[in-house]
Amino acid sequence: IRRYLEPLGLETRLLIGGQRKALREEILADLAEGRAHVAVGTHALIEDTVQFQNLGLAIVDEQHRFGVMQRARMFKKGTRPHMLLMTATPIPRSLALTVYGDLDVTVIDELPAGRKPIETKVFTEKRRDEMYDFVKRQLREGRQAYVVYPLVEESEAETLADIKDAENGYEELKEHFRPYTVDLVHGRMFAYEKDEAMERFKAGETDILVATTVIEVGVDVPNATVMVVEHAGRFGLAQLHQLRGRVGRGGTQSYCFLMADYKRSAEAEERLKVVEGTTDGFVISEEDLKMRGAGDFFGTRQSCLPDLKLADIVRDQEILQEAREAAFALAARDPTLDAPEHTETRDTFGRTAPKSLGFARVG
Repeated sequence: IRRYLEPLGLETRLLIGGQRKALREEILADLAEGRAHVAVGTHALIEDTVQFQNLGLAIVDEQHRFGVMQRARMFKKGTRPHMLLMTATPIPRSLALTVYGDLDVTVIDELPAGRKPIETKVFTEKRRDEMYDFVKRQLREGRQAYVVYPLVEESEAETLADIKDAENGYEELKEHFRPYTVDLVHGRMFAYEKDEAMERFKAGETDILVATTVIEVGVDVPNATVMVVEHAGRFGLAQLHQLRGRVGRGGTQSYCFLMADYKRSAEAEERLKVVEGTTDGFVISEEDLKMRGAGDFFGTRQSCLPDLKLADIVRDQEILQEAREAAFALAARDPTLDAPEHTETRDTFGRTAPKSLGFARVG
């Protein structure tokens, strides 16, 4: 971003956690006094100490990683700033808001030049050796692989007794895939340990990277062509799609293998079928909306059934589209609903509408 904006005379500053106090105070002053035109950062940008002289646009990348309250805090740092939300898998709440016309949506439905769609298959335990043989063939061709687990370490909880963890999985895979190199990365490691493990993988020094969902976003290794997700039924649709997106980042055909538990719920089975059946993040989000509901538009719930008395936001999209167009047309003709024929509409709206838009504006 700095490379693009500097020639235009625009100053860009980076704000992240762990910066030296003097540097952080300098950046905060530049933002508050308007010397910095663009701020790039992590969750550090939404802290109360961060003030903008005149925030006009807030862009939230990987939107599903932020809660409604967090996006609202960013929205409040300006006077009705424009909001741009970016994600491969919109949360059900945001997808539903696009139906109501409260969010405009742009879909990028093409892969970058040279990329191929990722082949996704569901495997059960009895076909594990078949899957491992395929991974070995990929490694022999000089490719790399990820293996993702839902837990960092073995759990003592009875309900998780049969769930494999990253630390034990790492030890097992080191033995099974000799002489290939296997490394481990998870959220409980120190930041420098995670960075070093990722750098080794990027440099090709590691053949298999065992991980948790810490690699869900922000990892780009074009030579990695296989993603194996253990206990895939325990992950949400968005998580599975994001994990799959860690491969297929080069021109080589890539693969995602979802290891399914023998005993799995009907909901887990449905999620696995959805991910196996499509690589379209928007389609996956629509299925997520059907399964989990749209959430609370004026509150903070990002999924669950909305408070509609008769309509179904998924089944009745055509009717909702017509209703939205009619409502927009009415507001354009008579913004205050003062015309005699709109009296009943105005009175009903006054009785039933929320007192404020609450969190509806933040997406």
